[in-house]
Amino acid sequence: MAEVPEHLLRRAKERRDALAGKGGQSEETPAPEQAEAPAAETAPPAEPAAPAASTPSDPSGKIPAHLLARSQARKDALAGGGGGGDGGGGAGGGGAATSPPPAAAAAAAVATAPAPSGLSGPEGHTQRLLTVVKAGSIQDVKSVPTDKVHVWPHLLVAEFVAALAMTAFTLVFSIFVNAPLLETANYNFTPNPSKAPWYFLGLQELLTMFHPMVAGVTIPGIGIFGLMLAPYSDRNPSQKPEDRKFAIALFTLFLMFWAVLVIIGSFFRGPGFNFTLPWRDGLFFDL
Repeated sequence: MAEVPEHLLRRAKERRDALAGKGGQSEETPAPEQAEAPAAETAPPAEPAAPAASTPSDPSGKIPAHLLARSQARKDALAGGGGGGDGGGGAGGGGAATSPPPAAAAAAAVATAPAPSGLSGPEGHTQRLLTVVKAGSIQDVKSVPTDKVHVWPHLLVAEFVAALAMTAFTLVFSIFVNAPLLETANYNFTPNPSKAPWYFLGLQELLTMFHPMVAGVTIPGIGIFGLMLAPYSDRNPSQKPEDRKFAIALFTLFLMFWAVLVIIGSFFRGPGFNFTLPWRDGLFFDL
């Protein structure tokens, strides 16, 4: 625990001395009851005072004694007021008994209550609370830790190294394995069936079903636009497959659509690009 500054300790000591001096002066000052004693001698003897109630105490020691005394005085005043009302009703035509009002009794009890001793708090602390400061203004946090990294250099370096590795593999593979080139083309002979490369056979298959504008522009444009909207339609950050059902369903639909078209154009199209069965008419497909 941090030490209390000297000026605060000095100020607390001066305050305790001042309160102790006031308590001594109040004890030396004659009470109002003593000044009015000669006048009270001629008055008829009053009823014997009730025994003083025991001073209440708080077992936990968290409530100051003067507050407990004030609460007890208020309870006694309320109880005395109720008893005085009952006694006045029973006297009948005789002289009405007068009792001090509850407010005056409470004020007298408060005036005679013992002054708080010292400046100790509920748990014996003598320090004063100057201010309350939020924890955020004390803690100096430079940056909030996150699980994200920058694209450069963490991502681009890895992609560049992967591209170099694939380029080297392709170069070495082309040195030892020749490309499957066909014979010299004969411009007087058109092969039948005339098929595009396998990655374009999906579009060629669409040309057999729709108008060239629809098959070559509209349908591929809709597919590309749908893929552009996919990251905005599914913003779930989870990496678990069971939490990404929409994204998995969308990609599966797109993949199966083109895979089916490529398979039909590769293995189920024969001469004249007509539909054939490969197990009956053979394969008309070359890589």
